[in-house]
Amino acid sequence: MAAERDTLFADGGSVRSDRVLYTPSPFARTNLVHLQETGRLTATAAHTSRREKLQSFLCFVVRSGSGQLAYDGQTYPLSAGDVVFLDCRHPYAHSTGGTAGTLWTLQWCHFYGPCVSAIYEKYCERGGRPVIHPADPERFATLMSEIYTAARTEDYIRDMWLNEKLNTLLACLMAESWHPAAGQSRPHTARRDVAPIRAFLEEHCAEKLTLESVAERFFLNKHYLARLFKEQYGISVNGYLTQVRITRAKQMLRFTDQSIAAIGVQCGMEDANYFSRIFKKVEGVTPRQYRGMW
Repeated sequence: MAAERDTLFADGGSVRSDRVLYTPSPFARTNLVHLQETGRLTATAAHTSRREKLQSFLCFVVRSGSGQLAYDGQTYPLSAGDVVFLDCRHPYAHSTGGTAGTLWTLQWCHFYGPCVSAIYEKYCERGGRPVIHPADPERFATLMSEIYTAARTEDYIRDMWLNEKLNTLLACLMAESWHPAAGQSRPHTARRDVAPIRAFLEEHCAEKLTLESVAERFFLNKHYLARLFKEQYGISVNGYLTQVRITRAKQMLRFTDQSIAAIGVQCGMEDANYFSRIFKKVEGVTPRQYRGMW
């Protein structure tokens, strides 16, 4: 692994940039979320950067000033505190100066990894946007600074430290991602908190529950409940119920001597074959194999 730091002027002196170009180890490139480049940029004149077909993902924070982003057929205004997350395999351009407003300062990092494409797809699936307006932009700026600092160290496990920081960055981005499209077309109204329903599922997971029966218990339309639950937790009612049941089953398989059939019943899955099928679908092994492994 190697890093090179350079301070340079680009585009005819329109940008002052302090960056680290990073080459990860073969192990990091194959197995980790790895850094490609990170730094801080200050525009000294009107400036536009255009890129496409980069095997990279980009995240940057606007620290001051303003500008705009052109990406995926749309133009987004940018101002201090905004965070951008995009797939650089698609064309994009960001600019500052002129009519875009005051010249900006950015902190950024380019990164990639074997799992990042799937994470970005999940981000978009959850409604994540190229530009977000986080309540705490300083958290992103701090992460960018930590990534920059880690890239400049001589620590022999710095690829691992960078992997940790980049995964934290991805987690922060994912936490900001949930913008269900259905809610954007409706006027804002108070939403019912479904936390009590979640607690009910956890407490009564051994019972025979369906979306219809849970909706009736809480005097809700089942379609409305399904939408509310997924908006607030990012998973369906049945999907969450399955998670709870499998977690309970794993606890009982490891820490009790009860039969697999009895455990299935106590986890709300009375049919032993169905229990084994669902367990294997989630865990990749049968309940018997899981118990033997532990």
